[in-house]
Amino acid sequence: MSLARHIDPEEIIEQSKEHPHKKHIAASSRQFHGSWRRDEDAADVPKYKMPKTGINSKAAYQLLHDETALDGNPLLNLASFVHTWMPEDADKLIMENLNKNIVDLDEYPAASLIHNRCISMLGDLWKAPKEGKVIGTATAGSSEAIMLGGLAMKKRWQEARKAAGKDHYHPNIVFGTNAQVALEKFARYFDVETRLVPVSEEKGFCMDPHDAIPFIDENTIGVIVILGSTYTGHYENVKLMSDLLDDLQERTGLDIPIHVDGASGAFIAPFAHPHLKWNFEVPRVVSINTSGHKFGLVYAGLGWILWRDESYLHRDLIFELHYLGSTEYSFTLNFSKPAAPVIAQMFNFLNLGFDGYKKIAYKDLKNARMLSRALDRTYFKVLSNIHLRNPSNTHTGLHEDDAEVYYPGLPVVAFRLSDEFKKENPNVKQAWIQTLLRTKGWIVPNYGAPVGAESVEILRVVVRETLSEDLIERLIVDILEVTENLKSRDGEIFAAATAGGGDSGVHKPGHEEARPDKENFGDAQSGSEPKEQVGYSRQC
Repeated sequence: MSLARHIDPEEIIEQSKEHPHKKHIAASSRQFHGSWRRDEDAADVPKYKMPKTGINSKAAYQLLHDETALDGNPLLNLASFVHTWMPEDADKLIMENLNKNIVDLDEYPAASLIHNRCISMLGDLWKAPKEGKVIGTATAGSSEAIMLGGLAMKKRWQEARKAAGKDHYHPNIVFGTNAQVALEKFARYFDVETRLVPVSEEKGFCMDPHDAIPFIDENTIGVIVILGSTYTGHYENVKLMSDLLDDLQERTGLDIPIHVDGASGAFIAPFAHPHLKWNFEVPRVVSINTSGHKFGLVYAGLGWILWRDESYLHRDLIFELHYLGSTEYSFTLNFSKPAAPVIAQMFNFLNLGFDGYKKIAYKDLKNARMLSRALDRTYFKVLSNIHLRNPSNTHTGLHEDDAEVYYPGLPVVAFRLSDEFKKENPNVKQAWIQTLLRTKGWIVPNYGAPVGAESVEILRVVVRETLSEDLIERLIVDILEVTENLKSRDGEIFAAATAGGGDSGVHKPGHEEARPDKENFGDAQSGSEPKEQVGYSRQC
């Protein structure tokens, strides 16, 4: 690690220690203060290699307990969609099942049955057709689920191409440049060309189905439609995409399936906007993924993927297993996985029910609307639209707090400094708001928009179940306070302090230890041109 160009912090720390390290600790003092050995037992433990001799469990616990106290407060981490709290009874249930491996169905049949019941409940929630057999599985998260959905589409496309005697070596997949990194990972890891549809601020930084059609050809394995963009929370239009693909098939004969990335939205839309057409009601939707550990309200990491019928889960992805005591079938990327998150998901289904999930979704959206309105009336332009009335809503007699009064979307508030503010304060950088909010404990990311709107910077708040109305009020005050300070003399001081450039974020000692060295993986090694940044990810 390095603090500055001419300082080695490890050397400074070593020189600052007393030598020998324990010279002031006599045997009698150790015996007298036997319950206060907080530092001594862990003092000589190496940081980057396994110690030859271990330390006692209490010292190991205390060392790690103290070190993890440096992490941010999960309650104030407004950058993440991942859920961070469950009731005491759920915590107890998780601890009771923490040692169970759900893949061992013969040993843990109850966990297997609970898993299958979760699949059935999700199939019903997402309106799987009564004819046929919906099939699915728990995963480590939406990333693994998206990999499986993409692989199933690739295998079915390859099989059809082989049967027709056509080239099956050049598959492509279509999705917007606003896609989360998991979509890009699928394409790169499994040799599928990405056909990336540019987005724009005018279209909510998400894919317009009309713009996607020109990217489709006979090698397209499918289109991924995102129900809840991570940039702004917008829902892409699944029904319109399906209608346009129907028209394309009539004109060209191309039959293109849809996978819905519902990582966040598949646990919001059914409760907040039950009339929205996005799920298996839309015939072209062959598979849907979601994250149980996001608005499914379970701790990380848990994902789900369902196919509308088992015929869409290609046989090449299914493995028959015999060595765990019975005949079982596996169609996940990883083999072993904990049963506890699956059981925790069922706890939520039983404890909350449909009405409980609906109340939480309504509360999250209501709080997000309050934050949106407060920001929109001050120094910011709000880019998300869940606080705006939906003129196409045809449902009458709805209460002001009813989510269906407003545009559908995630409880996410995406915003930027208004044009007026930037004109009056040209020296203020939006990224400074992120830095100053961090000093108050809030983690609010500032990032660039995707291809098609690269010049726009976005601040984003994810309103999760733990972000109460009281905390929203406190957040509003803090955002306005730091922004007003940047307009004053304090802003000039902050500008001078950060004029040297570099990383203005929090220093993280040892953070680089396990990261790839870019010089060893970059373009100098491959001789290729660098790939353009698409979303959050770029080639190393």
